Amino acid sequence: MKKILLTGGCGYIGSHTCVELLTSGYDVTIYDNLLNSDKSVLGKIKQITGKTPKFMQGDLLDTVLLDKVFKDGKFDAVIHFAALKAVGESIEKPIEYYTNNVVGSLRLFEAMKKHGVKKIIYSSSATVYGIPEKMPLTEDSPVTHATNPYGETKIMIERILMDIAVADKDFTAVSLRYFNPVGAHESGLIGDYPKGIPLNIAPYIMQTAIGVRPHVDVFGDDYPTPDGTGVRDYIHVVDLVLGHIAALEKIKKPGTHIYNLGTGKGFSVLELIKAFEKAYDKKIPYKVAKRRPGDIAVCYANCDKAKKELGWVATRTIDDMCKSTVKFSLTPTP
Repeated sequence: MKKILLTGGCGYIGSHTCVELLTSGYDVTIYDNLLNSDKSVLGKIKQITGKTPKFMQGDLLDTVLLDKVFKDGKFDAVIHFAALKAVGESIEKPIEYYTNNVVGSLRLFEAMKKHGVKKIIYSSSATVYGIPEKMPLTEDSPVTHATNPYGETKIMIERILMDIAVADKDFTAVSLRYFNPVGAHESGLIGDYPKGIPLNIAPYIMQTAIGVRPHVDVFGDDYPTPDGTGVRDYIHVVDLVLGHIAALEKIKKPGTHIYNLGTGKGFSVLELIKAFEKAYDKKIPYKVAKRRPGDIAVCYANCDKAKKELGWVATRTIDDMCKSTVKFSLTPTP
């Protein structure tokens, strides 16, 4: 049984990954500061899997505690989710983002080196591509400058991992460039319900549909797209998570490996709202607001490399994403 450390494992993607790892027989330890997550998710993970992951509340900047976790855990690999992750907020708080995301990751990599952990699956992002020259995006698309500090932290960490892999010929770094995760576990027990005002569109739509918020803010309707709203590649969170399992199990060769994880299809914000209206069987009010700094018009993936090398492909549709979100939003909290 392989031992895996999940940083940020109580979060949206982290909790779904924990479920799939436990189901697949892995021994999982979660390390999370609970800044944007909640410890109650551990009970839901147990309801789904019948197993409880080990848990340690802590920050990546706490080197003493991080060292203890590694010493006790004797991990075979790390899956690294822990990060601040909002594009707009990163423009307002760049120091916090660089400190938390980049410095925190460096502390993690130092602990890995000290304790001889040679494999990491890193949660990167399509934001590393900045303003794309053409679509769809491949792993060979230019990565020069992101449009926001959040994206810049992802670029920096990818490059740090590349340098570590050059220096240590036994080190394996897999960077998974996510597109836009949506949806929830089929049980309805875990999904995306962030603390405070949602910073991503899907949970905002969900909260509007169930009456928590009066309307959805659509940031910009003057983009060069068919309906004027931004177009994104939305991927079901379970498909995304299965990409991590595939990377963990299929990548045996040391070095740097980079993969896009998306569906290869773009949907506009208004198309996403309409899909949620179909799933909820009700109208979802929205208002157009001005564009947010750092947003781009269109972004969707080419995932042929992941299909060829990992045997991975996203199979769930936009309707599956919306239906699972509806089930999650209507499932009573135990």
